[in-house]
Amino acid sequence: MKIFSGTRPTGDLHIGNYLGALKQWIDLQKSNDCLYCIVDWHAITTPYSEKNLQKIIFDFATSYLAIGLDPKKCILFIQSQVKEHVELAWILGTITPLGELKRMTQFKDKSIKHSEYVNAGLLNYPILMAADILLYQTEVVPIGKDQIQHLELTRNIAEKFNKKYGKTFVVPKPMLPKQGANIMSLINPEKKMSKTDDEKGRIGLFDSPKEIEKKIMSATTDSGKEIKYDVINKKGISNLLTIYSIFSEKTIKEIEKEFKNQGYGEFKKSLSQLLIEKLEPLRKKKQDLMKNPAYVNSILEKGSKEAKKRAETTMIKVRNKMGLK
Repeated sequence: MKIFSGTRPTGDLHIGNYLGALKQWIDLQKSNDCLYCIVDWHAITTPYSEKNLQKIIFDFATSYLAIGLDPKKCILFIQSQVKEHVELAWILGTITPLGELKRMTQFKDKSIKHSEYVNAGLLNYPILMAADILLYQTEVVPIGKDQIQHLELTRNIAEKFNKKYGKTFVVPKPMLPKQGANIMSLINPEKKMSKTDDEKGRIGLFDSPKEIEKKIMSATTDSGKEIKYDVINKKGISNLLTIYSIFSEKTIKEIEKEFKNQGYGEFKKSLSQLLIEKLEPLRKKKQDLMKNPAYVNSILEKGSKEAKKRAETTMIKVRNKMGLK
């Protein structure tokens, strides 16, 4: 299958990103044709530091390689290095109803959060996302629940283009993670863990052992001491149990049994040690990659060249169908 996915180079990657999306990327590259993109054009639709943007992009590239993306098995590239993304986005914009864009939940949310920065790019964000996906004849897109609405719009745009100009695009399907789609904040288990959340609320993929232990030990739990999964009455401990289950590859029932008659303190200590054991190799690998920019940049350059070849093949079809040169 042809797979495409991308993330914005904003904030620090955390275990919620890993369990909700990145772990899927690693598994999918083993037997699929995968393109993974650092979507820097999407990043500039909300406030950002232009002075630090290239540094952040490089940091994300090292993060992806550190967690297990293999340039021999997938194509890793930077969105802005393939200009066909914006060309196709402009074309798709000519067949996308304005009303469809205005009803997008993320546009509404970000317009409130960044009321001083509401711009046409933010409104057109889903069109660029559609171009990202359709450009590579993507069959499946691994996404989180928060992106389902955007992917539905992508499907609608593809179908509308195909109907108007003739079969051109594959209509992509979503792939949602089976587990870990909603890892919640450590300090507010009512809210999803986020790159823009309070740092205490998230476990960074490359946090030090001391940082991991401190955050887990101070994580919000609930009244009582029973280690029991109950998302209605015990949201805090349920969130920690979900994290423990995925990283240990044990069922929640097995973990509940293991910690029966033990308090939150012992459970948190064990979870801290588990996360340190699993994440420390990633942190060390990232440190090594950060010291080797020539290697990382060569991977990105090669990936961009390969992505551009594929993108141009699609754009030749699109231009021909629309009477463009």
